[in-house]
Amino acid sequence: EIQLVESGGGVVQAGGSLRLSCKLSVSGSAFEDYDIGWFRQAPGKEREGVCDITRRYGEAYYIDSVKGRFTISRDNAKNTVSLQMNSLKPEDTAVYYCNGVGLIKTYWGQGTQVTVSS
Repeated sequence: EIQLVESGGGVVQAGGSLRLSCKLSVSGSAFEDYDIGWFRQAPGKEREGVCDITRRYGEAYYIDSVKGRFTISRDNAKNTVSLQMNSLKPEDTAVYYCNGVGLIKTYWGQGTQVTVSS
């Protein structure tokens, strides 16, 4: 069982940067047991996957719209996954959620708001 807490959201001008963090609390398992991803949901739209990082090799995958701008990283010692977001665009505005995917269950954080003004 794990709990995930996102932080780092805020309001930024277009072209600016934010760094989001997802802190995991783990019970009965290990941080390394989970693939971690970031999702986002804009007002009136469905939640979409943004990127993820695997537990085995740290392989990262990104949707086309954020490639070259967003970077996901994993710090096993701190049980933390970060999302560095650069060159932000107004269309990046959304609530960002992290999730942890284990062998059986998927867990979600509460989300953090990112607003990019034009």
